[in-house]
Amino acid sequence: MSVSGERGTGSEFVRDYEHHVARRRRLGAACAVGLLILAGVSVSTGVIDIPVRQVLATLLDGGGTRVSAVIWSIRLPRVLGAVVAGAGLAVAGAAMQSVLRNPLGSPFTLGISHAAAFGAAFAIIVLDAGTLGSTPADAVVLRSLHVVTVSAFLWSLLATLAVLLIAGLRGATPESMVLAGVALGSLFTAGTAAMQYFADDVELAAFVFWTFGDIGRVTWNDLGLMAAVTLPAAAYLTANRWNYSALDAGEETAKSLGVDVRRVRTWGMMASSLTTAVIVSLVGIIGFVGLVVPHMVRKVSGGEQRFLVPLSALVGATLLLASDTAARTLFAPLILPVGILTSFLGAPLFIYLVARGREFW
Repeated sequence: MSVSGERGTGSEFVRDYEHHVARRRRLGAACAVGLLILAGVSVSTGVIDIPVRQVLATLLDGGGTRVSAVIWSIRLPRVLGAVVAGAGLAVAGAAMQSVLRNPLGSPFTLGISHAAAFGAAFAIIVLDAGTLGSTPADAVVLRSLHVVTVSAFLWSLLATLAVLLIAGLRGATPESMVLAGVALGSLFTAGTAAMQYFADDVELAAFVFWTFGDIGRVTWNDLGLMAAVTLPAAAYLTANRWNYSALDAGEETAKSLGVDVRRVRTWGMMASSLTTAVIVSLVGIIGFVGLVVPHMVRKVSGGEQRFLVPLSALVGATLLLASDTAARTLFAPLILPVGILTSFLGAPLFIYLVARGREFW
């Protein structure tokens, strides 16, 4: 009887786990379908409303009409830019929370976004890499895109190394790492303000416009660069899902399972930092996506790492695309920078997630 009972219990466990996996796969499929539908609606919505059927026809045959120019030159890069940026920031936040075992880990709260913004400001103001100009999206023209991106990455890398150094100190706690991130964010914000003080009118206007966090400035070249960094980083973080699951059980447990904690933590932060630096340097500061989205996914599907990164990417892309669509339609013809809207929405949403449950993990 006991053997039979044990076998029955084991079978029930297997069925429960298979149901668990199937449910999360259905959730991922639903998110993917919802993202596709939202992308179609976003491309068709704007100052000029274009029927979805006409959008699909234009995408299939290319065309040379005024409508096709609006779709290919303005709306499609913006929609795909929101998808890639949202997915990248969400994946970076999920990875940081996992490798640091810190529920408040994100590119924004750990000061990495501020460091990347400082690097971009340094390139725009000191290295004269940016100025005001006219593009199809009325965006800031970056004279040297690679200079801005490399500068943003190097400074965000410095912030990452500082966080890793604190994490390696004996007796360091998650709270101390968050406080260090806050201090680093304040330091880089002060440095950015100092550069703004000495900037001329054109440089200051260019940087202020850049900091708003605007997906509308994304071009096809920018989109290619973001995708070239975000997709390999997401693939790397997904491939290390077992290591992150081991870290979830505690650093000592991970070491006992053969995980090189320092290497996993360092390369995870490096991949997240590079993704954040590239996105921030191209679209400006977009807060709360990297912080809120991983917690939203954990609340719905749990914290299993094999699903956390892919679902975070889908939810992050959907959230930022929905926010950008709302930002350019709520006050039409005025287009609100999406960074403002995500900050307004992210803070109360995070407070709601905190109020719904005491534990994040």
